[in-house]
Formats: sequence, C-alpha cells, structure tokens
Amino acid sequence: MPFRTHSSFTRTLQRQLKPAAISANPPLRLQIRAVSSLKVEWRRDPKLDQAIENDKRYQLCARVVREVLNEPGQVIPLRYLEKRRERMRLKFTVKTFLDRNPGLFDAYRDRIKPKSDPVPFLRPSDRLRGFLEEEERIQGANEPLIVSKLCKLLMMSKDKVISADKLLHVKREFGFPNDFMVNLIPRYSQYFRLVGSPGEGKSFLELVSYEAEWAKSAIEKRAEEEARSTGIRVRPNFNVKLPPGFFLKKEMREWTRDWLELDYISPYADVLHLDQASLEMEKRTVGVFHELLSLSLLKRIPVPILGKFTEDYRLSNAFSSVFTRHSGIFYMSLKGNIETAMLREAYKDGVLIDRDPLLEIKDKFVELVEMGWRERRERMRTRKEELEKNLEMMASGNIGTH
Repeated sequence: MPFRTHSSFTRTLQRQLKPAAISANPPLRLQIRAVSSLKVEWRRDPKLDQAIENDKRYQLCARVVREVLNEPGQVIPLRYLEKRRERMRLKFTVKTFLDRNPGLFDAYRDRIKPKSDPVPFLRPSDRLRGFLEEEERIQGANEPLIVSKLCKLLMMSKDKVISADKLLHVKREFGFPNDFMVNLIPRYSQYFRLVGSPGEGKSFLELVSYEAEWAKSAIEKRAEEEARSTGIRVRPNFNVKLPPGFFLKKEMREWTRDWLELDYISPYADVLHLDQASLEMEKRTVGVFHELLSLSLLKRIPVPILGKFTEDYRLSNAFSSVFTRHSGIFYMSLKGNIETAMLREAYKDGVLIDRDPLLEIKDKFVELVEMGWRERRERMRTRKEELEKNLEMMASGNIGTH
C-alpha cells in the first residue's frame, strides 16, 4: 500500500511551495547550501506571545507558594520571605502580594526564638492544603504517564542516562512530582537505576529497560492514527503551519520542501552514524525538539533549559537556530527577555489545544488563585458601596441642617 504525505503538510506545500509534486521518494534538488548558512528572519507572533503573558501572574503565585512550602514545617516569617523577593522575581512587597492574592496563606504571629517578640508568620491556608491534596491525587492517577515521560527522556539520550540534577531542574516543565527521585524512581526499579544521590555530587538516572512501545514519537503516533482513520498509510512528517503574513524566501522554500521530503528520523533511533552537519541530522534534531516539546506540559520550554541537554541528545551548540529556521514548526518567543521554544501545532489562536492530562493540576491552582481574586474584588466593591452610601448620608444630613 503506498504512503501519502500528511494532509496539512500537503496543503502547506500547495500553498507556499508550488508547483511541488509530492511523491513517496522525490529527488532532492537543493543540497548545495549548508544548513548553517540558511537564515530565516525572526517574526513576532503576538498570539503565542500572549499565551506566555497570560500565565505570568499564576507563575508568580506558584513561585511564592513553592518558597513557603520548601521551608521546614512549611512556615516562614514574613520578613524572611520579604528578603527573597529578588529570587522570586517579585517586584512589590510581600504584603502587597498577599493583599492582591488572598486565600493562599494564613498569617499568624509567633516567635522566631524562644524569648524573642512575636512576629508575623505565613503558613499554607486550608484552601492551599486542599489543592496540595488534589495535586497528589492527580499525580497518582497519572503516574504511568509520568513514568513513560521519564523513560522517553532517557530513551532519546545517546547513552540512555541523564544527570539526575538536570532532570530535577526540568521537573516542572514535564509535570514530574517534586519528590519523584525519592518516592517514584525506587518503585520502578524495572525501568530506572539511580546512581549516586541527587544534590550530593554527581548522580545519574539510568534506563534499565528499553520499552519498544514507548519508542514512538508524537509524529509517528499521529501518522498511525491518520492511517487507521483513512485506511491509507501515512508518511510520518512534521506539520508545517506558517503564521499569517509570514512567507519564506524562494531559496528557503525550496530547501524546506526538499528537507521535508527526507525520511523522518525518530528521536529514539540510533544516529551515531550521522554526520553532525548533515541534512539528516537536522531532520533528527528537529524531531528531538518536537518530541521534547510534545512531552512538556505547556508544549513550550525555555531555550536555556533545553541547552542543558545538548550533550545528552547530540545537539549542536548552535541548536537554537533550528527554531527560527523551521518557523512553520516552532516559534521562538522573546517574551520576558527569555527565549522560549514553542510548538506551533499545539496552539490555536494563542490557546493551548494539545492538553497534557497533568495540566489538571494547573487548572486547580488557577481556580484557587482566581477564587481569591474574586473575593478581593467583592470586598473592594462592598467597601466602595459602603463609602458611597456613607457619603450620601453625610450629604443628606448636611442638606437637612440648612
């Protein structure tokens, strides 16, 4: 049965790369230009930038919450927290933060030392503790997904082993529990071996068992699903979707067309035989980043974090140029003065549509934060109405005296 190209890929070629006749094994016409010499001008995508902007307030709340939860007993003197504003990237006082985001913490007074005067302390509110219980429940329900993500990250690496500290550093990007190294890894000794102790010198997480069923990328799964629904074998390939008003120059269009027609290389395949500067390695590199972003919670990861894995995944030191060179697959946001790689196909009009099951945790946290915001607005409205009422009464009283 013959292969056919992915439908959106075909439409994109017809629209921008015409007259491109697509066949299963077309000749490669343009290979004289080196990959590194091809430049694509960066273009801002306001809708994808806004997706990052919309999460800033919730992320700030999450940073402050983590700071308190990481304290012994999950309590902290307010003045100690105030001293950490720069680390939390908090641009106003902690008291202002608490006023703007009620419902996260309870304030109480206690002594720092036995004979010292009582000072304000903060501890998680009952609402926040309820959220933490929900978070644990959701993580437990999705533990097989978390285990498979960890395995996939290791399976893509060249030696099937990654620094434990690196994995701890990206736990929030992929939705791993805070204590996954301590509580989850030991329960799955059939998949993982932890060498050393994280945070205490060099330590590594090693893959013990390679599960073939997990060695399928999001691209390959999509092709299989389309083949099942249409009855036609589909070539795995990238979904190219250039933003409105964005066009590639002719030379880049031709290069992209030929590059897309190269066979797809799975990020789980052994590529030790490939030259780092080859077109095939470029195809594999794009595949690795596509898979990493597909495994992430928000289908976006800051570029500096991705850069920590260049050696593990055999990536070029100039890997970030991939995101602008393949701007129909990725978007490089500069929002907040941080380069963030985003997967275009995961978003529609700036809204994330490819939702990870673990995002239920974020949804619960957003509900918690917004509940506090609503209550604050209601209190402010009530105060305003009372003030206006008092002013009216005072005005009517003054009128009555004349």
